[in-house]
Amino acid sequence: MALRDSPCELPNGDSPFPAVVELNVGGQVYVTRHRTLTAVPDSLLWDMFSRKTPKELPRDSKGRFFLDRDGFLFRYVLDYMRDLNLVLPDYFPERSRLQREAEFFQLQELVRQLSLKVNKQNSVNEENCQSDPEEGFRGASNTDKPRLAASSVTVVPTPSSSSETTQAKRSGYITVGYRGSYTIGRDCQADAKFRRVARITVCGKTSLAKEVFGETLNESRDPDRPPERYTSRYYLKFNFLEQAFDLLADAGFHMLACSSTGTCAYASDQGEDKIWTSYTEYVFCRG
Repeated sequence: MALRDSPCELPNGDSPFPAVVELNVGGQVYVTRHRTLTAVPDSLLWDMFSRKTPKELPRDSKGRFFLDRDGFLFRYVLDYMRDLNLVLPDYFPERSRLQREAEFFQLQELVRQLSLKVNKQNSVNEENCQSDPEEGFRGASNTDKPRLAASSVTVVPTPSSSSETTQAKRSGYITVGYRGSYTIGRDCQADAKFRRVARITVCGKTSLAKEVFGETLNESRDPDRPPERYTSRYYLKFNFLEQAFDLLADAGFHMLACSSTGTCAYASDQGEDKIWTSYTEYVFCRG
């Protein structure tokens, strides 16, 4: 009995590409139709999948076509190419970066729409940041206004003012966790062989996590999370716990508690080495 063709081997007319194409964009896997990738004439993807052959394009180890771009933001590029309509979440702070991706993929209409949204957002921010010069004089007498306006006042930080600044920061909790393992001899005679920390996870309020870790925070597992919501799916782009602790300390956090659990198993039935696996969490607090 003949087996059905896989989705990526469906015939696609005279095109050397299959009707359904698998992409690896910065480590994120996407599956889409060939006609979606060629929906915008003269774009980079149109040129890749119309004028070139599959052998001319780079692939990953599993045969997917590889693009060394931001895998998280590519979802919005692909979504735009499906119906040529730009739809973004209400809270989306990555418009400037998405505009850069649109410029790379040569999607001129998407660039135009994003530039309008970015300019509008910037103008709103500028209006919110402008201060009323008369606001500082409200409640003062008319004779006081000229003297205050003509003088130059220098504010020297004092210990009390710095503490007020710290108190003004939003309080909250952030939990940092990691899963590690190491191998040690049965009688603890040999040195322990530690393995590299695979991933450092971050749990807490979205706004606090972004404030502390910034660009080192990987949001690909929980994108578009509003700033006041909580998440347990973020992780860091580096693997050094001390670096995470430094960032938390710089942001005014201090460690509140620590918890760890572990299990043990022999490396082999006849070997003497034990493999210990552990999961550790550190709870940090500010305020």
